[in-house]
Amino acid sequence: MNASTETYSAECARLVQALRTVDAVAIGAGAGLSAAAGFLYSGARFQTYFSDFARAYGIRDMYSGGFYPFETREEYWAWWSRHIYYNRFVSPPQPVYETLLQLVRHKDYFVLTTNVDHLFQKAGFDRARLFYTQGDYGLWQCSVPCHQKTYDNETAVRTMLAEQHNMRIPSALIPQCPVCGKPMSMNLRSDATFVQDAGWYAAQQRYDAWIHRHAHGTVLYLELGVGSNTPGIIKYSFWEFTRHNSDALYACVNYDMAVCPEEIAPQAILIRADIAAVLDELTAAVRVAAE
Repeated sequence: MNASTETYSAECARLVQALRTVDAVAIGAGAGLSAAAGFLYSGARFQTYFSDFARAYGIRDMYSGGFYPFETREEYWAWWSRHIYYNRFVSPPQPVYETLLQLVRHKDYFVLTTNVDHLFQKAGFDRARLFYTQGDYGLWQCSVPCHQKTYDNETAVRTMLAEQHNMRIPSALIPQCPVCGKPMSMNLRSDATFVQDAGWYAAQQRYDAWIHRHAHGTVLYLELGVGSNTPGIIKYSFWEFTRHNSDALYACVNYDMAVCPEEIAPQAILIRADIAAVLDELTAAVRVAAE
């Protein structure tokens, strides 16, 4: 593996040049991008919205709370309605996604992401250029599942949030599958029950077509905030696409670690820094270069 050894300013300058000159940009986005926008799952934000759950159940962050074995569905949906609302239906405090869009909006771009918070859509990215591989907080599915369909949950979530008391929702609000009557569940990839509906497959086909169209030529594979939970979805595939195209560049911006295989090191731009700060600097540099 090759780690970032160039100076921060030098690597940023290379990335600015790439953003100005390549024909296409593939964005691979992980949880670090949303964290940079202010969607943190621990610390003060967690305490603001979930201090009662922390005291009652010993939950210490939003991520682990999603796996807590609540004894009743009233408790389970009190947690999840609150989790969904504050991570799907409110806007993040920092305009990181909007800044990213300004950098790529004039390029032939496509977004591959493991995030489930809808922030790309909220920022104005073209829905036809997005592939959410791991689901969406705004969708429910049958927990069995008895059929391959997902359901918008915003109205139900807002009602649950408004009517929950003592970390429980009214029993009448527990969602059930409209087909088989079994409990509904989150449309999040956590096991073999994950529903890949018609929209999921359509997005996959558009992404595959984009990748095929840009198998050659100048393309930037821009990885932002991707961790080690599911590296095969974005990180490894971006490395492979770069390896097979001598005109491609791979850029990784990650606060904790920015690495790549030695094999593609000459084509790599590795920046270990805060994503929000990097995107702001890139925006300023691109603006100056265009003047």
